[in-house]
Amino acid sequence: MSTRLFGTDGIRGRVGVAPITPDRILHLGWAVGRVLGGKKRSKVIIGKDTRISGYMFESALEAGLSAAGVDVRLLGPMPTPAVAYLTRTLHAQAGIVISASHNSYYDNGIKFFSHRGMKLSDEVELTIEEEMQKTMTTVESDHLGKAGRVTDAAGRYIEFCKSTVVGRLDLSAFKVVIDCAHGATYHIAPYVYEELGAEVVVIGADPDGININEKCGSTHPKALQSAVLKERAHLGIAYDGDGDRLVMVDHTGAVVDGDELLYVLATYWQKIQRLQGAVVGTVMSNLGLEHSLEDEGIMLKRVNVGDRHVMEMLSEHGWNLGGEPSGHMICLDRTISGDGIVASLQVMEVLKRTELSLHDLKSRMRKYPQCLNNVAVSQPPATIMENSQVKAALKASEALLGEDGRILLRPSGTEPVIRVMVEGRDPQQVKKVADELAETVKEAAKPT
Repeated sequence: MSTRLFGTDGIRGRVGVAPITPDRILHLGWAVGRVLGGKKRSKVIIGKDTRISGYMFESALEAGLSAAGVDVRLLGPMPTPAVAYLTRTLHAQAGIVISASHNSYYDNGIKFFSHRGMKLSDEVELTIEEEMQKTMTTVESDHLGKAGRVTDAAGRYIEFCKSTVVGRLDLSAFKVVIDCAHGATYHIAPYVYEELGAEVVVIGADPDGININEKCGSTHPKALQSAVLKERAHLGIAYDGDGDRLVMVDHTGAVVDGDELLYVLATYWQKIQRLQGAVVGTVMSNLGLEHSLEDEGIMLKRVNVGDRHVMEMLSEHGWNLGGEPSGHMICLDRTISGDGIVASLQVMEVLKRTELSLHDLKSRMRKYPQCLNNVAVSQPPATIMENSQVKAALKASEALLGEDGRILLRPSGTEPVIRVMVEGRDPQQVKKVADELAETVKEAAKPT
């Protein structure tokens, strides 16, 4: 292959455009069966979100796996973290999720989990890509894989989510609005909260195949903000299409992002001696989070963007809390992957135990103004990053901001742009520095 098939989180793209086509996904299912299936009779489970193309790709994967001699267990619509959990508890050799996460319905993708419920290593992904270059074959008929449905998948996962909070957490004092993004949590999250006693108002829970993430969910929280104020709820929770990220809304209608949720959890966990080691964020985590945690004696460690990198550092050091501003939250002492429902329950536990509002808890973190400019480039980003004028402007800008600011220049992993991010105490200064630095990058990117 001339380019890698796998991106930072599985395979994703526009439906009908390679590699997100039925024939390629059929071949992918076969290759995965060959690589992950093992020598004896193997089992792979498949879950999906609610986008219309999921039916088509579910069938293609099922056929490819069967041709490779692997049994298939279909979960139907199921959050990504639920597939990770069920892969391990059902003793499957692998788990597959058909989802494009927070993207619109016309995109789709495939994510994979190992038998341990963890994302695949680069080495395994490369092996699958190498297998896809081979001509697809079919095992003898008496060795074909069989398919069946797991009828109690939702119930299993609901019980697991409830088990991640200490004792039986009584949420009867809370009125909560839950936005399921018309996605995979629509038949899971409301029941979790209702069974814990909360008064639940549900929005974004009527999937029709094409409304997933449409003006709702964690990437579009305005509907949730309005509903929280209208219902006079204590708070709101919005998940994305596949349920591995969340944002929350406090009783005033203000959005509480992943950085603020990390702060709420980290500071409380430290007080009850649950926090293990440092908190892991990414290069995009707000400088205010870093400084606010430092004030509490907690260290923030940064990794590259992507919950996969957060998980790697947590696992390597034996730490238990990390996440991204977008709302990917990993509570590694409770679950094995980023999980929106589980993370939201951990926050609810803090509210219950402290008897404080989400607004009060998140207000203790000082959040710095941030400005992000995307500069389109046609040259290799590395060339522009090494440009002498860009490097000089970056050095001068960093000196101007000092310790109360931060600058990040990084190439996008998904589009031909360089992202210019600036943070600092003074919003006007932040915007000025970001605009000037972006203009320098733009000049350097012009063809010579």
